[in-house]
Amino acid sequence: MFGKGISLFKLFGFHVKMDFSWLILALLIVWSLAKGLFPHFYGGFSAATYWIMGIAGAIGLLFSIVFHELWHSLIARKFGLPMKGITLFIFGGVAEMSDQPPSPKAEFFMAIAGPLSSIFLGLGLFLVSFLGSGLGMSKALKGVIEYLAWINLILAGFNLIPAFPLDGGRVLRSVLWGWKENIQWATNISSKIGSAFGFGLILFGVIEIIAGNFIGGAWMFLIGLFIRSSSQMSYKQMVLRNSLHGEKVSKYMVPNPVVVSPGINLEELIEEYIYRYHYKMYPVVEQGKLIGCVELKNVKDIPKEERTLKKVRDIMEECSDSNTIGPEENAEDVLSLMQKKNRSRLMVVEGDRLIGVISIKDLMDFLTIKIDLDR
Repeated sequence: MFGKGISLFKLFGFHVKMDFSWLILALLIVWSLAKGLFPHFYGGFSAATYWIMGIAGAIGLLFSIVFHELWHSLIARKFGLPMKGITLFIFGGVAEMSDQPPSPKAEFFMAIAGPLSSIFLGLGLFLVSFLGSGLGMSKALKGVIEYLAWINLILAGFNLIPAFPLDGGRVLRSVLWGWKENIQWATNISSKIGSAFGFGLILFGVIEIIAGNFIGGAWMFLIGLFIRSSSQMSYKQMVLRNSLHGEKVSKYMVPNPVVVSPGINLEELIEEYIYRYHYKMYPVVEQGKLIGCVELKNVKDIPKEERTLKKVRDIMEECSDSNTIGPEENAEDVLSLMQKKNRSRLMVVEGDRLIGVISIKDLMDFLTIKIDLDR
């Protein structure tokens, strides 16, 4: 879902990462707090103090988001659902699941845990601020704590909106799922509400921009765009998973794929294969036997002046569980494997013989056709 990020720490067995996009959010928060919110509500400090308060507020928000997502992850673990970790990105944070919730009950408790934890944290911070006032807490520290208390309550309130993929939308999906016992139908309804909500935010953002509030309007526009696209993609992924469930890889693979010889040099590979077929991965076959694969990323690592000297066999990857699959494997599991390993294509093999290639692009093309036919 996200690009390369920064690994921050490990908490209760979950890896917490920061996508580089979150740095943009952090800078905006520090700037808006130091130049706007804190000077407006807590006057009388120096510029340096406001910047320190802004940095503290941004760090506090980071840990508030981690706290929120941590409770999603802990409840998911309780219901036996594997979690990849927690990633902070420009629109907040996400607890990365490797599979769908096993039941409506699991979905409900996983979804509601985040907002409840934020409410608990927000009320707890208000209590700290109240008690601190009687113990001589500095006005600057009190301001940061009160900001974090309010922001946690706002975070909880926003996430409780019944618009998928927000937590409230997931709660709604769990209720609909339990009622009809059909997760695809429930996802369709909740994702449509999410898409409509996202469109509403986009429209509101445009109005704000026209009215002169460019930063607030642009931010609302981007959040709406994210929610709308995420809700639509969630339903597509659900349809795809249900369509692939119980199906074999052999049904969706492309037989007789383009292969390359290990003896050609990298310049030939680029000119005769990469520029011609536009694939990112090519099986390497010698005398009818599959011996590995070569990917675009392998070629990019080689300096241009060395590409006529290096051959495919010099940079190819050997066959392994991360790039090959059997024709009888479950297609739904293969999709999860490709997403987990960040692979766009997998080689389908029988013994040491290549019989086809399966790709995410082919699966998505199938999904598009299926949704069109269902409509």
